[in-house]
Amino acid sequence: MDIREYNRTAWNAQVAQNNQWTIPVDHATVERARQGQWDVRLTPTIPVPRDWFPDLKDCDTLALASGGGQQGPILAAAGARVTVFDNSERQLGQDRLVAEREGLDIKTVQGDMADLGVFDDGSFDFIFHPCSNCFVEDVIPVWRECHRVLRPGGVLHVGFTNPAVFIFDSPLMEKGELLIKNKLPYSDLTDLTPQERQAFIDQSEPLWFGHTLDDQIGAQLSAGFVMTALFEDRDPTNPLSQYMPTYIATRCVKCS
Repeated sequence: MDIREYNRTAWNAQVAQNNQWTIPVDHATVERARQGQWDVRLTPTIPVPRDWFPDLKDCDTLALASGGGQQGPILAAAGARVTVFDNSERQLGQDRLVAEREGLDIKTVQGDMADLGVFDDGSFDFIFHPCSNCFVEDVIPVWRECHRVLRPGGVLHVGFTNPAVFIFDSPLMEKGELLIKNKLPYSDLTDLTPQERQAFIDQSEPLWFGHTLDDQIGAQLSAGFVMTALFEDRDPTNPLSQYMPTYIATRCVKCS
C-alpha cells in the first residue's frame, strides 16, 4: 500500500465527513486574532503557551501537515507570513477558503511532510507542526527537513501522540476497554488484523503509526535542535487519558 496516497485520500474524505480537525475557524476567531487575542493548539485541549512563540509579525511561518483552516489562518491573522503544507488537497482547500473569506495572505503547498524539497534551506523562522506525524511511517526525515528549512534561531513547535497509546488494542480501546496487545513502534499496516484494518479502510479512516520517544524526541535532538520546553495533554475521548497523559508537545530551537 502507498500509505501517503492512502492517507491523502482518507483525509480528503475526513473533510467531507466534518472531522473536527477539518472545520475552518469562523470570522469571529480571525477578528480576535487580528486584535491580538488568539491561541492555537498542538494537542487536543491545551493552548500553546504564548511565551513559546517568536514575534509573529512578518514571521515566515510553516504550518507543517497543518491543513484544515484552523491554525494557519489564526497565525496569519496574528501577523505571520504563513505557508500551509499538507498532504491533503481538501485540507488545504479549507485554508484557502478562510484566506479568501477573511482577506488573509496564506500560501498553500501540497506534499509529504518528510520531504520539504520545494523549500530552500533557511526559508522559515517558525514551524508549527500539530499532531500529524502519526500518519507517516518514518518520522526521522521530518526532523531533518524541519532543521534544514529553519533559519538559525528558528523555532519548532511539535505535537504528537504519546507512544504508550499504541500498545493497546485499538478497536477495543474505542469501546472503552484497555487491553495491552502491541509492541512499539506500532503500525496499522502490520499490527491490525486484516479485518480490523479493512474496517478502518471501509470508513475512510487514516492509518496510524506509533513512533517511539527515541524517534519523536531523541531524533529532534539528533537533527540538531535544542529542546527548550515540553508539556503533556490528554484526549478526553480516549479512556487511557483517565490514567495518564496521551499527548506531548515540544518546543525546540535551531541554534546554528
